[in-house]
Amino acid sequence: MNTAELVDVIVAKDAGLTKVQAKQVVDTLLNAIRDAAVKGEEVSLPGFGKFKVQDKPARQARNPRTGETIEVAATKKVVFTPAKVLKDAVAG
Repeated sequence: MNTAELVDVIVAKDAGLTKVQAKQVVDTLLNAIRDAAVKGEEVSLPGFGKFKVQDKPARQARNPRTGETIEVAATKKVVFTPAKVLKDAVAG
């Protein structure tokens, strides 16, 4: 599902919003999650899951082509942990 399909679902659910308003809601939600991640904050959506930033330390890796050891820099990544309700719904 992409953003346009999500907007269509919101409009179809009789939320009383136009497509333009629904797209603004979706964009605002995604921007809020992004902004929180940039600040290193956790975003918790009960019944859905949590978005949080994890620090990945620097490490050594091996170049598969040459076998040479290389240094991989430390980085941060955003991870999503689904809530139990979502896990159970997907599992069927």
